[in-house]
Amino acid sequence: MRRLAALGALLLLLTGCREVRVKTYAQGTTNLAGPNQIAVIRSQRDLQAFGIRAPVRFNHEFGVLLLMGPHADTGWHETIESIRANEERVRIVAFERGPADGGEPTATYRTYTLWIVPNSVYRAGSVLDVVTPEGEPIASTILK
Repeated sequence: MRRLAALGALLLLLTGCREVRVKTYAQGTTNLAGPNQIAVIRSQRDLQAFGIRAPVRFNHEFGVLLLMGPHADTGWHETIESIRANEERVRIVAFERGPADGGEPTATYRTYTLWIVPNSVYRAGSVLDVVTPEGEPIASTILK
């Protein structure tokens, strides 16, 4: 009986500790043209359409991709200040930093940050918003 009670207590404890681990997998650049964008990636084909390769296990995970730019000089990168989430909304505070030395002219590119998220937290209808530290909107999407 003690074993059964201990097992029950352990199960209750484990279900109460449902912590979500979101991994920032990669930051980089892509030559895909376009404006600032946040995209939910549900398949390898969707990810390759953005010109990005990553080992996302789409049967257990999905990707969230933040694209910013375009830029015509080298050295730009994204900085993620915070990510806050509740049942209806995910708010990402982000900005880009330019090169300290002014950069060199290059072909047009966009910067990106890719997060890998467990499928267990996917909630259709949730809003993903990306804003600047001052609160100005950068990009938004709704999970479908």
